[in-house]
This record gives sequence, C-alpha cells and structure tokens, in this order.
Amino acid sequence: MADIEYLKSIIRLHPDFPKKGISFLDIFPILRDPIAFETLITHFVHHITSQTIPKSLRKKVDVVVGLDARGFLLGPIIALRLGASFVPVRKRGKLPGECVSANYEKEYGTDTFEMQSDAILPGQSVVIVDDLIATGGSAKAAGELVKKLGGVTVEYLFIIEIMFLKGYQSLDAPAYSVIQHLD
Repeated sequence: MADIEYLKSIIRLHPDFPKKGISFLDIFPILRDPIAFETLITHFVHHITSQTIPKSLRKKVDVVVGLDARGFLLGPIIALRLGASFVPVRKRGKLPGECVSANYEKEYGTDTFEMQSDAILPGQSVVIVDDLIATGGSAKAAGELVKKLGGVTVEYLFIIEIMFLKGYQSLDAPAYSVIQHLD
C-alpha cells in the first residue's frame, strides 16, 4: 500500500540509541508532518472499521486503551473518530483513585502498569494501541488490565512491529502493525 510505504519513508532509524547495540525507530517525524500523521490515523481507523469491527462480536469498539506514553498520542484521536472512550494505561503511581495493576518484564527488570478501576465496564470491546511492539510485555500487561475489569480486547494496534522478537505470540487477541521491521 502506498500509505504504508509513505509512512516507512518518514520514520527515522537512530543506531546505538538509547544505548549501544539498540536501533531506535523514531515515529516523531510522522507526528511533525500533518499529512503523515493524518495518513497514520486514517490508516488505523480504516483498518478498525473494515477489519476489526466486522469480526468482533459486538460490532463496535467501546474503548481505545493507549499505553504510556506514545499510545497517548494516537489513542485519543482514534477513539474520537470511532465514537469510543479513551483510557490511559500509566506507570504505577501516576493515576488518581483506585487502580488495578499488572507487572511486565523490561529489558532491565520489572515494571508495573495501572488503569483506573472504573475505566472499563464488563463486556466492553477494547482496542489497545501503542507505537511499537517488541517483546510484547507492556502490551500483554495492558491486556491483563482490560481483562481484570471485564473488558474484551478485540485487537492490539501498533505502528511498528519488531518481527524477530515475535511479541504478538504473548498477546491474548489478534494484533495489527502498520510497519513490520525486520532487524
């Protein structure tokens, strides 16, 4: 698809960032370009309305969950376009009120995500969005939070998938990525 190739051409690769041996895929050039950003959001919304929703039991998306922090840049816009609510998943201690939590493994230890306890109602259809999937740990934790509140994750959405890490294998619902990165 032309839109995918267009978006690929805008993403920047930064070798040895944030540390030696890591290649950082930078999505911020997309966000700085209004046409590219609109292309990305439209691509996601088209995918959800033409692929995800028709396959879902409820035939709609009630909630879009965005992961801390880049999921916050995409999730609210996608939610607005779908007529769904937006729910943030944050690191421990960043949300007020009663929260549910889930731990996940990072490259250098364990971290915890939280979601407000009243953010999702039982049975609601949920899409989870983030910029990138590598090992899948943070996305899996977000899915666990949705499940704890009785929601049903119908799909995970990512701008980029790091294919060799096979992060999708740890998720409890189908996943879609706009760009598949081989390295």
